Amino acid sequence: MTINRPGLPQDLPPAGTLWARWALIAALGATTAGEQRPSAHRTGRWIDDDGLHWDDGGCTWWVMSSRGDGRYVLYGEDESSETKWHEPPVDMLAGGPAWLPWDELRDRLSGNELGCVYWYENEAWARAPYPDSLDDDGLDCGMDALADRAQAVELVAERLAPVDDGPDADALLAQAETGRLQNVDTLLARACDPDGDEPDPSAVARALTRSGLIGEPAVG
Repeated sequence: MTINRPGLPQDLPPAGTLWARWALIAALGATTAGEQRPSAHRTGRWIDDDGLHWDDGGCTWWVMSSRGDGRYVLYGEDESSETKWHEPPVDMLAGGPAWLPWDELRDRLSGNELGCVYWYENEAWARAPYPDSLDDDGLDCGMDALADRAQAVELVAERLAPVDDGPDADALLAQAETGRLQNVDTLLARACDPDGDEPDPSAVARALTRSGLIGEPAVG
């Protein structure tokens, strides 16, 4: 799936699919040390009580939160985004539903920390209208690796120790996308850090539970 510049709501996969891909990748890299670190000091992909996060430690950060009843919000920015600098100003919250995290979004806007906001309800993504003169909102730089399934499979594969007998990254991602992982103990034993750090199966299990991929979700 290719994300346009600027992004279009139909560029994104269904919210449940996007959540599953992001959550599995984030969970497989979870560590106890990371859980204890404030969000402002974390990088990579992770999940906490506020939702899913992606921060490259430089100029890209994104958050996806479940708002209940099949509703989600996705927001963040990349340095490629022209939205917050556009003249005349773009109202990124125009048409936003009442259930959005308005205080958080307005705080981000006041600090010039927001590049775009997308929301999901009634099985469809939406965003504020953009002027024709806006060239980029940064969505592709934040979500391209998750919107494109092949790239998501590669990210999962990086976090799995290879085995002779067992589901590959594509099959595990398919399980996550359909709502529930199987053979969780085996999955935990295969989790590995692409940077070479020691795996932390207990943290991976907590992240999977928090995301709703196993057990009862602790987010949303």
